[in-house]
Amino acid sequence: MNLIEELRWRGMFHNATEGAEEHLCTGMRTGYIGFDPTASALTIGNYVQIMLLTLLQKAGHRPVVLMGGATGRVGDPSGKDKERELKSVEELDANLARQQAQMKKLLEFGDKGNQAILVNNHDFYKDMNVLTFLRDVGKTLTINYMMSKDSVKNRLDSGMSFTEFSYQLLQAYDFQCLYKKHGVTIQMGGSDQWGNITSGTEFIRRNLQEHAHAITTPLLTKADGKKFGKSEEGNIWLDPNYTSPYKFYQFWINADDADLSKYMRYFTLKSREEVEALEAEHVGNPNALKRILAEELTVRIHTSPVFKSVLNVSELLFNSKAGKEALFELSAEDLKTVSNEIPSFEVPKTVFADGVNIVDLMTDIAKMLPSKGEAKRAIQGQAIAMNKEKITDVNTAVTHESLLHGKYIMLENGKKNKVILVAV
Repeated sequence: MNLIEELRWRGMFHNATEGAEEHLCTGMRTGYIGFDPTASALTIGNYVQIMLLTLLQKAGHRPVVLMGGATGRVGDPSGKDKERELKSVEELDANLARQQAQMKKLLEFGDKGNQAILVNNHDFYKDMNVLTFLRDVGKTLTINYMMSKDSVKNRLDSGMSFTEFSYQLLQAYDFQCLYKKHGVTIQMGGSDQWGNITSGTEFIRRNLQEHAHAITTPLLTKADGKKFGKSEEGNIWLDPNYTSPYKFYQFWINADDADLSKYMRYFTLKSREEVEALEAEHVGNPNALKRILAEELTVRIHTSPVFKSVLNVSELLFNSKAGKEALFELSAEDLKTVSNEIPSFEVPKTVFADGVNIVDLMTDIAKMLPSKGEAKRAIQGQAIAMNKEKITDVNTAVTHESLLHGKYIMLENGKKNKVILVAV
């Protein structure tokens, strides 16, 4: 697979240094992307770059993930209109450990062939003092050269500290260290990283008298111009502790039709022929394509069993005909997800010790109906179900035995009015 050609048809190619394509076509190469641990987990915004490493590996080349144990302490000014608030070393180290664990699930790591390797750039600087840095690193580039980069020029009016100004030197020196230690000849990243990356190729040219390359992707935005990777609730994370697999799946299902072609090309591992065949097959039916992409990504990020659970939750929430089997297939974690998607109420477990009347439960606790009279009429009209079973007796007592996984009860008034009770 020709990586540059692959990136072009996917719409993922923005720029490359002269000769980069020929360099990639003449043997296995090693390329890297850096990730600063400024957040506690990776987002689907980060996944754009992880896909770039994935495609590099599928093209027969070796990916290097560079974790920014050092650069994360400084803060990248690229794309920022004001100074970042620096995070504590302890927070950065904790973030780095979590991100490393996530990375190892997303690429094929090892020490053979083109298996990926993971490097922490803190190792490049931990034994270096400031005078060594100024003499060996700071002397390589002129102030004029550094100020010509967009990441600096765009901040001249609002101001930039020396700390952020030095970031360009750190990223450039990273490239030089990786070239020497691991034979890395290509650095990749978003288009906003072009200045930092080409500073690295300049380091290698000046200090090592060698040639290295840069490849960048366009910054992925939504059709409405908003930043990719966020929903109304905030970031979409790759970590299920921050974004549930169900919400992750729903992000793709609810994508704007205008973004679908772009998302398919950026995130599927299907070939060009497969993608174009699917688009032809489902022309005029974008929801079918969304389901295909949502399934592929949910399985890849969260595994097949988790995807099955996501479908079970979706079936329960969106299919008015879903029966008792759909509910009872859900795990405790699935029911927790359901409780986050529909109205839920915490109830002391002691309430169920002697049994609580269904009418009292619906009115005083679940707030499903405004009066006991209306609750009784709804039961007599067979509109009320508990755990997908119709309630026909207004004197029904609800006990611990009704708690699913010892914790949850679903109450329904008609087809659409659902609540979850959580025993605590």
